[in-house]
Amino acid sequence: MVGEKHIIYGIHVRDRIQDAHRIQELLTEYGCYIKTRVGFHEVQGDYCAPGGVIVLDMYGDEAQCVALKGKLAAIEGLDVQEMVFCH
Repeated sequence: MVGEKHIIYGIHVRDRIQDAHRIQELLTEYGCYIKTRVGFHEVQGDYCAPGGVIVLDMYGDEAQCVALKGKLAAIEGLDVQEMVFCH
């Protein structure tokens, strides 16, 4: 159970248009294990960057958190990094 430590996933998305649907499906499927979700992408005038970063603060069953990480990492064009803070 995630609780004695904080697991944070950072996801670098290279092509939001291509990958958004699959990413959203997974985030919805594992939504009960995501405490906080924050997304960043560059926007300027008429320009909306194709890439971005999503930060997930995970919660609950650690095996489910790891499963989400694996499924995200399996999507071509995504880079998933992990930070763990133990208490």
